[in-house]
Amino acid sequence: MEEKGWSWLDQYRGTHIQGEWPTIPELFKLSQHRFPDKVCFRAFSPTEVQYTFTQAMQIIQNTASYLAGKGVKKGDRVALTGKNSPAWAMSYLAVIELGAVIVPLDYQMEKETVDRILEFVEASFFFVDKERYDELGNSKGIQEKISLSPDKENYILDLPESKTELPPGPSEEDMAAILFTSGTTGNEKGVMLSHKNFSSDALQSNKPFLYVDDSDILYALLPLHHSYCMTAVFLEAITIGCELVFAGGLSVSQMMNDLKKGGITVIMGIPLLYNKILKGMMKQVRSKGLATHLLVGFLMRISGFVKKAFGINIGKKIFGNILLKKANLYTIKYMICGGGPLAPETFRRYQELGLDFVQGYGMTETAPISTLNPAHAFKLKSVGKVFPLVDMKILNPDSDGIGEIILKGPICCMGYYKNEEATQELFTEDGYLRTGDLGYLDRDNYLYLTGRAKSLIVTEGGKNVFPEEIEDHFQLYQQIEQILIVGYVANEETRGEGIEALVYPSKEHYDSLSITNDEQIKEDMINAVKEVNKELLAYKKISKIRILDEPMEMTTTKKIKRPRVIAMLKEKEDTGFLI
Repeated sequence: MEEKGWSWLDQYRGTHIQGEWPTIPELFKLSQHRFPDKVCFRAFSPTEVQYTFTQAMQIIQNTASYLAGKGVKKGDRVALTGKNSPAWAMSYLAVIELGAVIVPLDYQMEKETVDRILEFVEASFFFVDKERYDELGNSKGIQEKISLSPDKENYILDLPESKTELPPGPSEEDMAAILFTSGTTGNEKGVMLSHKNFSSDALQSNKPFLYVDDSDILYALLPLHHSYCMTAVFLEAITIGCELVFAGGLSVSQMMNDLKKGGITVIMGIPLLYNKILKGMMKQVRSKGLATHLLVGFLMRISGFVKKAFGINIGKKIFGNILLKKANLYTIKYMICGGGPLAPETFRRYQELGLDFVQGYGMTETAPISTLNPAHAFKLKSVGKVFPLVDMKILNPDSDGIGEIILKGPICCMGYYKNEEATQELFTEDGYLRTGDLGYLDRDNYLYLTGRAKSLIVTEGGKNVFPEEIEDHFQLYQQIEQILIVGYVANEETRGEGIEALVYPSKEHYDSLSITNDEQIKEDMINAVKEVNKELLAYKKISKIRILDEPMEMTTTKKIKRPRVIAMLKEKEDTGFLI
């Protein structure tokens, strides 16, 4: 194995690690061996709880023994849904301790979809939070439900002590989880991921990309059923032996409370959340007057220059008291962005404030991370450098080097559960995984995304336009809550497409300004689009706007469900107008 950030595992081979890559249970047991009395899981809401590695291990093994006594065996599927919590984490670890396969489900998933998936994977046991305990898991095949909350029967921490002997644990090649990608109704695909997929990804994520050690405190803010938070936060924490704080909810106010109490050093969020925090800090600066606003802007540019040119972070010293401590961000060592690309301007501003931002790229099928932009050697417009054990290529590149991103490596999934046709389509003939994303690589093996192949817009002039590139320009516009760039038929004869912006205005923004006049809001939307158009090449300019009355449907990680939204809007009256 190449000498990288996981070479420290060598001293434990043959004792705590049996294969080339550790299994997830081996990772947890190794941390429990190294830090038996250290707090591993903590939560502040709804009540404050904490568990050391040893306490958590006792609960995990008792739960696993209980399941084994009920007949759950290696390879059986056990489902799990709920808000992030220590109970969620220990349930997950208990299932895979047996060599069974965990099926984590989106807590906001519709009941019909949950029922369909439970039946599809033939789940026999189901862990579920109190809010949906009575509603979910009553379909055929479920032998027993176990509660993640103390005020329901069969609570995981109240399970009777089990004497059933645990079987040998899983191997690195065994399936650990089935993760269901979001799709249109009835079209979800179950990605099969092995222990090797997960552990190799978590271990490659650290040095030389992240420099996380056992003194760090990580924050599980995004839903843990989402593969990015699962690997970059949950698995990273148990791999390194860090304390993990579980968020009380996906809101800025709750996050600020957790950050203040927890002394958190590594946080992973989504672009929407980071943009809100940044807007809030900049709003605070503007409220101090023009002179302060200009001075802070000047100092941010100086800080950014010093950091880029000399590798010295002076931002925390400059802005610590006036901005970062007030936003409870002063203890932050790394901010990780997931769930979508962060606008380069947002990335740059956080760097100038002294906060190291790490952005990556990946997909559920790659466990999920395949590139990370290291804080010490970041490239502003890139989504990061390719992992050391990942062979990434660009398939059929055009004259600009842009083509479909394909890759090989230990992070690549086992395929789709009970879907051989989709599995075959996922891989090329020579075994490379097809991402469906378009981009290019530079000479240093840094990846640049240009968009999704399926959302590509072909203009009347035959130019290719990637909607995501245009959408990124709007991330810091406070008056826009959501924006989706789509193509529309601009020329019936040639079927050439024009570029349309579907916009949902920010009610919060206009309420704060006491603006309720639709015409005034419409004019403001047009001006915002015209402003962005000035930054775009002629063939990328937006020529049509549709202002929406209702927000577009989103995933739990706040990404717009593009195919579903577009399909729904096609059935409605076209209220768009040309500009």
